[in-house]
Amino acid sequence: MEKLDVIYEDNQIVVVIKPQNIPSQSDISKDEDMLTLVKSYVKEKYAKPGEAYIGLVHRLDRPTGGVMVFARTSKSASRLSAQIADGSFSKTYLAVVCGTPRDKSATLVNYLKKDAADNMVRLVPMSESGAKRAELKFEVLESKDGLSLLKIKILTGRSHQIRVQLANIGCPLYGDGKYGAKKGLSKNLALWAYSLEFKHPTKEEDLLFKVYPPEDAEPWNKFDIEKYLK
Repeated sequence: MEKLDVIYEDNQIVVVIKPQNIPSQSDISKDEDMLTLVKSYVKEKYAKPGEAYIGLVHRLDRPTGGVMVFARTSKSASRLSAQIADGSFSKTYLAVVCGTPRDKSATLVNYLKKDAADNMVRLVPMSESGAKRAELKFEVLESKDGLSLLKIKILTGRSHQIRVQLANIGCPLYGDGKYGAKKGLSKNLALWAYSLEFKHPTKEEDLLFKVYPPEDAEPWNKFDIEKYLK
């Protein structure tokens, strides 16, 4: 069983680091997933009879690593979900992309549709049935050796959103052969959820958690990440 990396916990929430290539919740692969890991952790640590309640309030795509919060009560799950709905729950990513975006910073708005047959997400016209609006903002922190380090804030939570929208401007994620990358195809996807900011569901305190990507691994080790995120 994967060892759970817990960075904060109390009687309402558990904040953990999700490793790359582990699903947020159980899927058809039946591989180990984060929701089950957190439930097992809470059940064992607090000797809870039966299954521990853990609320999955947001997800990270399987290839994406980084910081996640889980709710330990239904009240906290409801309040965190409300923050996500009203936009006050803030999630920021780091990514390394192939090439350099034309603009130093920009907002991307597209309409996406997922094809379940091949698990691919594609850009479609706004009028197409099933199309979902996707919006993100990015900033180029540094470019070198044909790669660029980006800070990304997503304003909508769509499956594969970052991957598809960046590929559409000619800058696919490093390692993302699915959406057109030619570099790092044997490595992990260079996408990391590094920051979460939200109000504690019962204490009303502002909480901020930051977790840097594995800086000794390619392609993260090409950039001085701490320099940009202090």
